[in-house]
Amino acid sequence: MIVAVAALAAIRSAGCSSALHEPRSVDKLGGNAQGRSADDLLRDADAAWTQRSKPGKAQAAQALYLDAAAADEKRVEGLLGAMRAMTYRIENEKGVAKEDLAVKEVELGQHCQRRQPANVECDYRLAIALGQQAREKTSTGKDALNHIVELLHKAIAAKPDLESAGPHRVLALVLLRAPSWPVGPGDSEAGLEEAKAAVKLFPNAADNQLALGEALVANNSRAEAHVAYSRALALATSANASGDVEAAKTISDAKAGIEKTAGP
Repeated sequence: MIVAVAALAAIRSAGCSSALHEPRSVDKLGGNAQGRSADDLLRDADAAWTQRSKPGKAQAAQALYLDAAAADEKRVEGLLGAMRAMTYRIENEKGVAKEDLAVKEVELGQHCQRRQPANVECDYRLAIALGQQAREKTSTGKDALNHIVELLHKAIAAKPDLESAGPHRVLALVLLRAPSWPVGPGDSEAGLEEAKAAVKLFPNAADNQLALGEALVANNSRAEAHVAYSRALALATSANASGDVEAAKTISDAKAGIEKTAGP
């Protein structure tokens, strides 16, 4: 899923505040084990997550993952699951308190890093959370950028195939959408290289083709971008037919890209 880095270009005129603060404890972020084991809570959370497109199920999964995180302070599955659920809710649910969720998501990412410093998914999820927080709370955007880029480079070095080349894909979007030097790390050519790296690893991931299309447009290659967007649409349409609950947004984005790059 392509997530919230769209607003990073807006940080040029935004204020500046720290993107990271000392996180609140997991119980203050909503976790309550209630005497249940982490395994039991994770099992119920996973079941709710598989039905996340149904009303209330993503929120239920988030709560159960948080409870699992509170039940065992050494494990990170609950933290990661709660972060995924928050990302999904921010991007897909209407009327949700997006800024509050994004701030909590960043705090959970910090807890994840502290529990398992070598777990690369903690770094990757924190990078995504920081991007969402930057969109919903633009004053944190400037400080967030350096953290995001550092975390994604770290993830690429350790596990570039994570979430179908997610570290390459998200870094591509950051480089494409962020302001360029001296304000930020934006670099359309570098963004194109990251998008190509994502597609090379997982050519059949629709989101990778979407990112490639955006990168090609940014580098004045509209005809090639049109091909990438068309591939993204075909892949997402197939995924939608197979029951992928998040494919509809990709289909919409791919169609918009095809329309934008149509013609001479």
